[in-house]
Amino acid sequence: MNLPSLILASASPRRAELLRECGYEFAVLTSAVEELASEHLSPRELCQLNAHRKARAVAKKSPDSLVLAADTLVFVEREVLGKPGSKAEALQMLLRLQGRTHQVVTGVILLHLRVHREAMFAVSTDVRFRTLTENAAAAYLEKINPLDKAGAYAIQEHGEMIVEEISGSYTNVVGLPLERLQHELQVWRSES
Repeated sequence: MNLPSLILASASPRRAELLRECGYEFAVLTSAVEELASEHLSPRELCQLNAHRKARAVAKKSPDSLVLAADTLVFVEREVLGKPGSKAEALQMLLRLQGRTHQVVTGVILLHLRVHREAMFAVSTDVRFRTLTENAAAAYLEKINPLDKAGAYAIQEHGEMIVEEISGSYTNVVGLPLERLQHELQVWRSES
């Protein structure tokens, strides 16, 4: 059975590009939901909560569609590194991550409001940064726009300059864990 029409509840060009590369047809409809931050939730719980809030807001407008929403966080030792507010803050984030391993978590939800069905999951990937000097970190930041990226970096944009290795899903670090998402969509199809 086919999936209902798919809506990506995200303004992220990276997520849209990943879905297009997999051959999915979808519309983009974003919500004005503000992302929450909480010291009382784990990064996994926080990502799932934010993804659910985004999906629900969009699904209310399109209850017959299958809404896909995601939220990605970068964290090191339980400290969440969101989107930097300035280039100076981005530089500090990269220097905080340099020479060490951090985690990238993406919470994902598939929500079809009309049939009261949802699937929610989170994927975590370990990313180890190279040892960076301040000049090397600044040179990287000159090549990208870090202000719309959690952790102030994008692995798909000159990531070789800063990333030494990853353990887990590469596409998760980009912003959408395709391996798990494709599995969940197959399950969704088979159970429809």
